[in-house]
Amino acid sequence: MRPSLPQRLYLLCYTVEKEKFELTDLQGRGQLLRAGALTELALAGLLTAEGGKVARRAATAPGDPFLAAVWRDLPETPKRWLSYVHNKAHTAEKPVREQLAAARAITVRQEKRLGVLPVDRVVVEDPQQVRALQDRVRDAVIGGSEPAAIPVDELAMAVLAAETEVSSVFSGKERRAHKPALKALAAHFDGVVPGLRKALRDSYLSSRAVGGGWGA
Repeated sequence: MRPSLPQRLYLLCYTVEKEKFELTDLQGRGQLLRAGALTELALAGLLTAEGGKVARRAATAPGDPFLAAVWRDLPETPKRWLSYVHNKAHTAEKPVREQLAAARAITVRQEKRLGVLPVDRVVVEDPQQVRALQDRVRDAVIGGSEPAAIPVDELAMAVLAAETEVSSVFSGKERRAHKPALKALAAHFDGVVPGLRKALRDSYLSSRAVGGGWGA
């Protein structure tokens, strides 16, 4: 089964060279996963987005449990995006990680930090598959293709990863060097899911400002 967009975004955060998830990316990962879920719901026609607001469409909940939970969080009458990206970001990583573990894409091992504190260490089972995913997302930005010609899920991953400054995808120098391309991709994404990208960026910046972030 094809991984959901939130699952792929989670794997995208893995730094293959260092064989780990960098702590610097924790500040935006919960928001990133929820934004991925909201994007997938929008592409499936399960929400409406206009005027900077979002609402849940009357429909059957999606079969994916995480997508269904995010969908049920949405209001029946249009409201601003931010709270639906931000407020439950701290709950996003665990269910996505459990899905990947069940699919044997990752293994979660409990270790002790400093010999005392228990921490979860996530091992990606196929790092080269993650590398290939990262290469496709990077190519969406540096490959020179028109935004409309890029598969919408790869475009979405590139835009969302750039907004949350995921270091395993783009360095700060690369984001600056490819600013015109990122701007063009962002404009196209805004036409697909109006208002979501700005809410994600606002949520990420508010977390970064206070040194916050969610993950495990």
